[in-house]
Amino acid sequence: MSDLDLGVIGNSSFGALIDRKGRVVWCCLPRFDGDPVFCSLLQGNTGEPEQGFFDVVVQNFARSEQHYLHNTAILITTLYDADGAALEIADFAPRFKRLDRVFRPMMLVRHVRPVIGHPRVTLRLRPTYDYGAERPQLTRGSNHIRYVAPQLTLRCTTDAPITYLIDEVPFVLEEPLTMMVGADESLTSPINNTSREFFKRTLDYWREWARYLAVPFEWQEAVIRAAITLKLCSFEESGGIIAAMTTSIPEAADSGRNWDYRYCWLRDAYFVVKALNRLGATRTMEEYLHYIVNVVAGSENGHFQPVYGITLDKRLIEETVSTLAGYRSMGPVRRGNQAYEHIQNDGYGNVILAATQAFFDERLT
Repeated sequence: MSDLDLGVIGNSSFGALIDRKGRVVWCCLPRFDGDPVFCSLLQGNTGEPEQGFFDVVVQNFARSEQHYLHNTAILITTLYDADGAALEIADFAPRFKRLDRVFRPMMLVRHVRPVIGHPRVTLRLRPTYDYGAERPQLTRGSNHIRYVAPQLTLRCTTDAPITYLIDEVPFVLEEPLTMMVGADESLTSPINNTSREFFKRTLDYWREWARYLAVPFEWQEAVIRAAITLKLCSFEESGGIIAAMTTSIPEAADSGRNWDYRYCWLRDAYFVVKALNRLGATRTMEEYLHYIVNVVAGSENGHFQPVYGITLDKRLIEETVSTLAGYRSMGPVRRGNQAYEHIQNDGYGNVILAATQAFFDERLT
C-alpha cells in the first residue's frame, strides 16, 4: 500500500519520490509535468503494484533506515534482512557545474552496495507510460536495457548482470553495483568512472550551495533541508516553480479533491522565492523573474492567470485518468488543472512583489 513517508531527489529538471524501502514510487519524465513513468504511488491499495516502480527487494526483509547525506539531495536507504545482513542504496539526480553551466540531465543514479554480510536481492525496474496504461518494449545491449515506447525511451546502463535485471532473478549481492536510468544515450566513459564522478560532483554542489545559506542559529538542519526541498521544486529551464511534484494526492480522505499541482501558481511561487531569498539563495529568484517577464509579455489585455505551466503553457486542460486508481484507491487521478480559468486578482500583487526585489537588491545585476 502507498505511503506518504517519502524521500525526494531531483535536480531542478525533474524529481523522484522514494519510499522507506527504497522504492521509487513517483517520477515524471522528462520534466515535472511529464508522464509518470514510475507511478505506483497512485496505483491503489491492492497490495504489491505490478508496474510503475524501481526497487531493490531484499529476501526476508526485516527493517529499513533512511536519511539524506548531510546538506545534500542524495538519499541513503539501508535495508536489513532477518539474519542481520544489510545493503545500502544511494539515490540522486546529477546536478553540478560543467562548462560554466549547471548540468542537470534527465538521469536517476542508483548505487547499491552490501554493508553487512551478503544479502540476497532482486532488482526490479518496471517503468510504464501514458499514466500506467502502456508497458514498454524491452531491448537489451551488453550493458544496458532500453525501455521503448513511442513517446519516450529510457535506458538503464548498469554493471549488474543484465539477465538478472530483465528476468528479476534473485542473487547474492557480493559487490557494489550501479544503475543509471535516463535518456537513451550511451555513456562516454565506463559506468563506474561516470557514476563516481557524478556522485562526487553532485555531493560537492549541494554542500557548496548549502554553505552560503544565511541560516538562523536555531533549527539549522530543518531550515537547510527545507531550502534544498524548495530548490528541487524549481524548473530552471524556464524559472517556473511547481507547487508540488505530484498530482491527485487527496486533500482529505475520500474527498475527491485531488488536483494536479505540477504547475506554477504565481502566489505560491512568490512565497518560495521570498523564503529562499531571505536565506541568501537569490539565483532562484532571478530565474523566477525571467519567468514572470515572460508571463507578463504573453498576457492578453493585462490579464494574469493564477497558474501557468512550467514552460508558460496557458491552457492546462483538466482530464481524469482512468488507468490509475489513485492514492490508496482514493481517486480520481487528474492531469491538468482547470484553475487556469479562474479569476484570482491577488496574482497581480504577487507578480509586483516578486519583481520589486529587482529594483532595490544590490546583489542583483
